[in-house]
Amino acid sequence: MDISAFRQDYQNTPLTRDLLHSDPIQQFALWFQQACDAGICEPNAMSLATTDTLGQPSLRTVLLKLVDAQGFVFYTNFGSRKAKEIAANPRVALLFPWVSLARQVMVTGVAGRISAAESARYFASRPRDSQLGAWISRQSEVISSRQLLLQEFDKAKKKFFQGKIPLPDFWGGYRVVPESIEFWQGQTSRLHDRFCYRHLKSGDGSSWILERLAP
Repeated sequence: MDISAFRQDYQNTPLTRDLLHSDPIQQFALWFQQACDAGICEPNAMSLATTDTLGQPSLRTVLLKLVDAQGFVFYTNFGSRKAKEIAANPRVALLFPWVSLARQVMVTGVAGRISAAESARYFASRPRDSQLGAWISRQSEVISSRQLLLQEFDKAKKKFFQGKIPLPDFWGGYRVVPESIEFWQGQTSRLHDRFCYRHLKSGDGSSWILERLAP
């Protein structure tokens, strides 16, 4: 299948340094709101890249559930492949692909678990069936059939038929503390605009530097 002829010439207002906030988290919040306003499906969907002990990368889509000055938070099963790979190498990458806006945001940084109290607060806000799903899925393990999964789900419904469903000790959140955040916007003739914030630490504290990158 030859798809070499597929192309689109992006027509956007040029992205210049003066249009960017000095704080990349604030800039992300602005673009995220614009993605929401544009009606993008799951604007908080992000690709998460991790590597195993042999350096083999793996990639999957997860949902961003919080972004603040400390970083980007998502939730998962601690027995999943992503969690095991983060335990071996906490350096990860995130990608927000807002294709219909000809925009993407790329984040590199270090992932670490958030507190059980933070995870519990989020877990309590989830729909009840989603809470049950967290209890019964041995994420990334081989299973014989979907029927087995549904049977386990029914068992969990009976077990937790009343009252609050507690946070499983094998499930919780990770925060990716960013070291770089790149904002990419498509432009005509493939002369795309790219600006990368890099986090610098010094004895006096930390700061962000902003640089334009060639497309």
